[in-house]
Amino acid sequence: MIFFFVGSSAAMQKETSSSDVSSSSSSPSHAGGRARHRRRPTEVTADANRANGPALLVSDQNKYKSMLIRTYSTVWMIGGFAFLVYMGHLYIWAGVVVIQIFMATELFNLLRKSSEEKQLPGFRMLNWHFFFTAMLFTYGRFLSRELVNTVSSDHLLFKLVSGLIKYQMFIFYFLYIAGFVWFILTLKKKTYKYQFKQYAWTHMILLTVFAQSSFTVANIFEGMFWFLLPASLIVINDIAAYLFGFFLGRTPLIKLSPKKTWEGFIGASVTTIISAFLLANVMGRFQWFTCPRKDLSTGWLNCDPGPMFKPEHYFLGGWVPQWFPWKEVFLLPVQWHALALGLFASIIAPFGGFFASGFKRAFKIKDFGDSIPGHGGITDRMDCQMVMAVFAYIYHQSFISPHNFSVDAILDQIIRNLTYEEQKALYQQLGEIFQQRQLMQS
Repeated sequence: MIFFFVGSSAAMQKETSSSDVSSSSSSPSHAGGRARHRRRPTEVTADANRANGPALLVSDQNKYKSMLIRTYSTVWMIGGFAFLVYMGHLYIWAGVVVIQIFMATELFNLLRKSSEEKQLPGFRMLNWHFFFTAMLFTYGRFLSRELVNTVSSDHLLFKLVSGLIKYQMFIFYFLYIAGFVWFILTLKKKTYKYQFKQYAWTHMILLTVFAQSSFTVANIFEGMFWFLLPASLIVINDIAAYLFGFFLGRTPLIKLSPKKTWEGFIGASVTTIISAFLLANVMGRFQWFTCPRKDLSTGWLNCDPGPMFKPEHYFLGGWVPQWFPWKEVFLLPVQWHALALGLFASIIAPFGGFFASGFKRAFKIKDFGDSIPGHGGITDRMDCQMVMAVFAYIYHQSFISPHNFSVDAILDQIIRNLTYEEQKALYQQLGEIFQQRQLMQS
């Protein structure tokens, strides 16, 4: 603040004195020459800002209003997110679907041209046909086990759902081909280029929205821990980067995002990694977060949390000084894996935001939308989340999920791939095998 007022007053004094000198020296020929324009105080302040440069990065008064709006929106988003977590897995999935629809809407509108749209009535419906086809296909594959378990008590509904799952690839491929034929039949002269551009743009949106964010749903049903922790780390990293950059930021980080600073990036990285280690210990103690959801119900969960979520004793010994009060700690093994998630969320995931920034610069727009005050659109807030969701899923499948055959995995294959009669025959054959073994043992 001191630099701002001193710089401004010094510049104003310098400008005043120079103006006086110029006016006095040019007064004899004032009638025959052009009068020099005396700059207004706002112009002087702008010059002072340019002269001081990065020193004013933490003294810009206009940032505080933006900070208040951004904070207000953030509180509402975190509150809504916490409410969905409280309601359960099914509601979080519904929230993800809503977010995907908003993202698709923002991206569809990005290249939309009203002049061409007037010549193509109904053409916008084709984009949504591809969108919902991709949604049904993706979630049909990710949630087939949960869907079958949900309807297993109703014989007729079970057969219907099992049939849909068995032939889902054919069904949704037919839906896609129907959209392809629809596109060809709607081709209109003088709009070919626009239509093919929209066709390619639609497929890029499907790749961006579903190929990444759909992994979020897989993480939710593997155990809310694998969704909640990565998503929380992105939020923590975003908030910490904003705060560190707001108060301490002086060194620009990347040209694609002029407001990003090294101070914000480093401060957010340290905060995110520490938060990952601590949050994993807190979340890992609740079965609501650690138990996988095997159906589409909303009831309470009870399960064996597994070795990853069982506390282990660590004796610190010579690692800490004598005056340190804690000589031993109890940690969850999953906390060490949380460090890897925190490292990715703080170093790699922000590049999703940089990619989005470059994308917006290419299209000369500030934000993808204006649905969130102070933040832009939904896509502006989900750029890093999508990158993080894919990593969390791959990391869980590579280092956490057991790859050996289990009773649940075998039952899943039986339920998904065998008809009701085949399952009944298998049950009878297993019963005969058990009886023979009992006779042999006796």
